[in-house]
Amino acid sequence: MDTAPQPASFYPDPVEPVKHASSYPTDSGLEVIRRNRAVVAFQPEKIAIAITKAFLAVEGQHSVNSSGIRDQVAQLTASVVEALTRRLPGGGTVHIEDIQDQVELALMRSGAHDVARAYVLYREKHAEQRAAQQAIDHATPVLQVDDHGQRRLLDSAAFIALCREVCADLVDVDAERVWSETLTNLYDGMPLEAVRQALVLAARTLIEAEPNYTKVAARLLLSNLRLEATGLALTQANMGERYAGCFADFIAAGVAAELLDPRLAEFDLERLGGALLAERDLQFDYLGLQTLYDRYFLHIEGRRIELPQCFFMRVAMGLALNEVDREARAIEFYRLLSSFDFMCSTPTLFNSGTRHSQLSSCYLTTVSDDLDGIYQSIKENALLQKYAGGLGNDWTPVRALGSRIKGTNGHSQGVIPFLKVVNDTAVAVNQGGKRKGAVCAYLENWHLDFEEFLELRKNTGDERRRTHDMNTAAWVSDLFMQRVQSNGDWTLFSPVDVPELHNLYGAAFAEAYQAYEAKAARGEIKLCKRIGAVQLWRKMLTMLFETGHPWITFKDACNLRSPQQHAGVIHSSNLCTEITLNTSNDETAVCNLGSVNLAAHLTEHNGVWQLDADKLQRTIATAMRMLDNVIDINFYATVKARNANLRHRPVGLGMMGFADCLHQLGIAYASREALEFADYSAELLSYHAYQASADLAEQRGRYGSFAGSLWQQGLLPPDTLERLAETRGDLGVPTGGQLDWQALRERIAQVGMRNSNCVAIAPTATISNIVGVSASIEPVYQNLYVKSNLSGEFTVVNAALVRELKALDLWDAVMVADLKYFDGSLAAIERVPAGIKARYATAFEIEPEWLVEAAARRQKWIDQSQSLNLYVAAPTGGKLDQLYRLAWQRGLKTTYYLRTLGATSMEKTGADETAPKACSIADPDCEACQ
Repeated sequence: MDTAPQPASFYPDPVEPVKHASSYPTDSGLEVIRRNRAVVAFQPEKIAIAITKAFLAVEGQHSVNSSGIRDQVAQLTASVVEALTRRLPGGGTVHIEDIQDQVELALMRSGAHDVARAYVLYREKHAEQRAAQQAIDHATPVLQVDDHGQRRLLDSAAFIALCREVCADLVDVDAERVWSETLTNLYDGMPLEAVRQALVLAARTLIEAEPNYTKVAARLLLSNLRLEATGLALTQANMGERYAGCFADFIAAGVAAELLDPRLAEFDLERLGGALLAERDLQFDYLGLQTLYDRYFLHIEGRRIELPQCFFMRVAMGLALNEVDREARAIEFYRLLSSFDFMCSTPTLFNSGTRHSQLSSCYLTTVSDDLDGIYQSIKENALLQKYAGGLGNDWTPVRALGSRIKGTNGHSQGVIPFLKVVNDTAVAVNQGGKRKGAVCAYLENWHLDFEEFLELRKNTGDERRRTHDMNTAAWVSDLFMQRVQSNGDWTLFSPVDVPELHNLYGAAFAEAYQAYEAKAARGEIKLCKRIGAVQLWRKMLTMLFETGHPWITFKDACNLRSPQQHAGVIHSSNLCTEITLNTSNDETAVCNLGSVNLAAHLTEHNGVWQLDADKLQRTIATAMRMLDNVIDINFYATVKARNANLRHRPVGLGMMGFADCLHQLGIAYASREALEFADYSAELLSYHAYQASADLAEQRGRYGSFAGSLWQQGLLPPDTLERLAETRGDLGVPTGGQLDWQALRERIAQVGMRNSNCVAIAPTATISNIVGVSASIEPVYQNLYVKSNLSGEFTVVNAALVRELKALDLWDAVMVADLKYFDGSLAAIERVPAGIKARYATAFEIEPEWLVEAAARRQKWIDQSQSLNLYVAAPTGGKLDQLYRLAWQRGLKTTYYLRTLGATSMEKTGADETAPKACSIADPDCEACQ
């Protein structure tokens, strides 16, 4: 039928609602922008009135007297209110058209198709009437803007032209729609700067329906940035000829403001400026450019002075300071960074080329068992955090609670009180105001304070013995895991009574540990505790589930496979669990990170996508040179860090965009094909990293402690897997690869290695946002969600999925609404083909064993470790036990966060039983290292 409902808006003449107004939430914090731009309070009962009138128009007056209809209207109203408040949980403004969209979708989803159709026809009719009236009124209202205190007419033609410029080469975007969305949020007397920002926000609201609007928003932001940085309204069309001049002005301003290293002014700025590629500004997504704007671009009293290509060149110049042909190398580095093929870690991007060039990502320390050593370590933490370093502290040497102190004849308070001080120091020293200070404390699980260590992150108990802002990790031996397997006992000691254990691993640790247990049994060690190994293991996993900590890391896998066994012992990992370097009282381990964008190295050949091995080799050669340069340029806050880094020269080359590659290749994460791709991609990355380090050794010399290393012995990381298997039995990891490793062994034997360690896969949380790819080796978190970070909230849409759904004519407003309703999951959306559901399964829909198996394939090739998050949708004690035992059995060195779904989340109405609930951790990113 063609009868249309009659309500003119959500504020019609009163009709008795089907549900009393007080039954709906009134504290949502929402306000409604009406079409006349008036802002009014959000009144949920108005929605019920509108829906009631819709039923009236189609089914007649008798319908609203039916209890079934009244209940249906109440349910529909509640679902609309829930959708709006879920989108804006903290309150805010919502346009009346958005509310009507939600009503329309709710009617369609509920099966009230006749009512929905009539409602749509009614909206279309009145939209046409409004459009006709707007045409009479010249379409755009006459508004004045405030331009630095001067009121003048809004130049709508100029803004429309800007919208058309930024949309010019993009598909499925509409410049007029962006301007129309902007108009709904303008008011008379609005500051001109706010109008420009409103353009960005308008494009931003359209991203969820069409991913290409993320580039529209980025380009509008870029236009604002150019005006802010240069004072000129520069367009993309004239940036090609203006960038060189902007670059020279930027260097001069940065040096004068004492932000930039004066040596940058000594470069051939004309040559470097001429190498800037203005078209690369168009690569950015909105999240990436906004992140750079908020936290990376240099500013003077809040005004940004740095444009994107100037930023990349500044970083490149800082890394080329010691090169013979500085300009040529700076251009080489710039081209790699600005292409998004590789990205340095956040500390390098923050500080390269500045007067405080702290470029390293990670610092690992060992705390000594005396008061001077403890507080010296805390001081060093503060100094290292000040310039954006992430920390991993080994606290195992510090004696346990109740241990005797010879100097005072008193008893120690143990590790826990000092960790509270470490926690508060991390809060106080927040990395120069750019991001939170971050530290992870490691403790071996034979330490007598270990049980209390497990409870540091609990929300109950004595607050003086809680560390809510600090991470913790357990450093676990093979012997303990074997005791768990055999259901044996485990003994906890104070390190002051068992001093050898800290520096032992493997068979030597097991022998010494058992000897100490025998002494305890004879009564020769008084301060100890015997506990069931399974009991302690269960408590570790329980605390991991309840608090997210401690992370589980395996010291024997780290040490038995370390190329630097001759030079010391690995006592911990770092803040993000990918770094495995030796530490001692005399050496603070340092690692410099950067990541290859794996997705940028895919190439199509005869319709088949594959990794471009030649391009990857070229990228890695330049990237390794950049990382090696960091070691010599870096500002070191402590002598121990400088000495260790110059002696061993470790770097950590990683990857990002792994999930994007799988999408492009048409591979599901939970598949054998994905395991093979994980294997091959890690082999390529590692092989070429080791090859590049050998090439640098030939040019620049070997690292200081090369003699005696496994490198020198001809044992490369895939060879060390056998050493681990000797102590564990078959690891279940296929051996062998596709590249010529024997040739590489011979090359290293001839020229040596420049770097003691080369490969570590970091989280890449922030730099993957900058580049616009999936983080690290992570599966897709959700296909549509709102990401929250220090730059705000951003809509993230899986563009690859959208392309596939568009090809099947499945991408529409209802699909968008369904994805939001089902938390980014396709599982419960019946019209999506099963193959697409499998390929785009979200992190919580993938059995976590697949993540472990893929990580095991990578681990055989890499000389350090990887930040491995594990996602478990429905955790149980048995499930976690099985998962973490598998991680140990497969020879993984470390694990990172355990991500679980909220225990109290409710199933979505009508959802499939497999649809995920809201995640208990809103954003899966750790930004500490990258």
